[in-house]
Amino acid sequence: MKFACEFLKRDTSKAAPAMPAPARFPLLRREGGAALFQSPHGVVRASAFLAAATRLAERLPAAGAVYNRCEDRLSFALGFAAAMIAGCRSDLASDRLAPPPSDARLWLADKGAADPAACVIDAPALLAAGARDGAPDGIDPAFPPTHLAARAATSGSTGRPLTHDKSWGSLFTRSLAAAERFGFGPSPVSLVGTVPPQHMYGFETTVLLAFHAPVVSWCGPAFFPHDIAAALHAMPPPRVLVTTPLQIRALLEAGLTLPALALVISATAPLDRDLAARAEQGWQTCVAEIFGATEAGSIATRRTTEHEIWEVYPGLGLVAGADGVVSVTAPFAPEVPLADELALIGGTSFRLLGRRSDVVKLAGNRVSLASLTRVLTAISGVKDGVFVAPRDLDADPKARLLAFAVAPGETPEAILAALRREIAPIFLPRRVVIVPSLPRNSFGKLNAEALAALAAGAR
Repeated sequence: MKFACEFLKRDTSKAAPAMPAPARFPLLRREGGAALFQSPHGVVRASAFLAAATRLAERLPAAGAVYNRCEDRLSFALGFAAAMIAGCRSDLASDRLAPPPSDARLWLADKGAADPAACVIDAPALLAAGARDGAPDGIDPAFPPTHLAARAATSGSTGRPLTHDKSWGSLFTRSLAAAERFGFGPSPVSLVGTVPPQHMYGFETTVLLAFHAPVVSWCGPAFFPHDIAAALHAMPPPRVLVTTPLQIRALLEAGLTLPALALVISATAPLDRDLAARAEQGWQTCVAEIFGATEAGSIATRRTTEHEIWEVYPGLGLVAGADGVVSVTAPFAPEVPLADELALIGGTSFRLLGRRSDVVKLAGNRVSLASLTRVLTAISGVKDGVFVAPRDLDADPKARLLAFAVAPGETPEAILAALRREIAPIFLPRRVVIVPSLPRNSFGKLNAEALAALAAGAR
């Protein structure tokens, strides 16, 4: 089995030959007895999962939207599968501040999403009933590639959350591309994900990979360091940890003993190379990053400690447009322009320059806030941090950046002195504000509204 240490070294210069698109793609690409998910209560196999999804589908409307507010990963997967069987679209929220079911319509209206026809919540009893009865006739339903399977919402990191439609063909083919990239197969892989399934990263890796590759996905608690360690110990090797830079840092600082890890996958925020190196050395594994966006899904990967070059997923393409905008092309998906600046290297590789809206200009000099934040969070004693640009930065020549740091025991003066050694004076923050925590959502994201409120509070 090849993992991240190997797949990035293979020859990607030759694109795979185009294959005729099938008329329908199956919901599951697994045998009836294959294990899909594992929880503290046991293993859920494909036949039981299909039976439970079919039962739930009978209680859903024949069409329309289904708001999936399940917090449990297994229930979320069950709700998504049931919506597919019923011919519905699953609406995935940009966060998990889920209301009671009676308030779902109002809550979604406030978020700018479509009014749902139904709302699904955690349903372990229904899954238990399906497990007893088995799948009806062992039928794995299949759907046309154009079927509208999901509507995903962005985190709002660059403004108001926006929604993006996902066809079943785009989700299915991207899932197969991920399995190929990470070398999952033919032997089963145990996957522990710390990211909620409502997030596209968590949805693609911890739900769809279990549908379409020999992956068994953990469905118990896995957010805090002790929960993550316990989940990994509960799963057989080879183990893959799907997580975020924030949780990698927390897990390393907890100093817990982890079982052998075949691979660690990180996304949702840039991963510092030194942090990746600490994880590889401490856990004797390889750390790979996924670059992606809600509007386009997972796009590319790299091994962080090796180089800065990203390799695009099989079947995807990059198109350079006007003003440096790069768009992603993928099977059964519209061409999507990216909010990030990329320097293309051939047709399958690129260097990430930063988010276009993230670049600030002071006294004729340009820098990305993300690069400044990486300098801040690399300072000893800083557990988390962010640089923020005031809204009047372009209009007010006296305006300057702000920096917020989660740094117990450190002083603003010490952090500012460390920053002074690393960045140009014009980009030094006017103030370093020590805070107990940053207002990250359940996916580890800082959205634009939260950052604006943070800056306003500092002023």
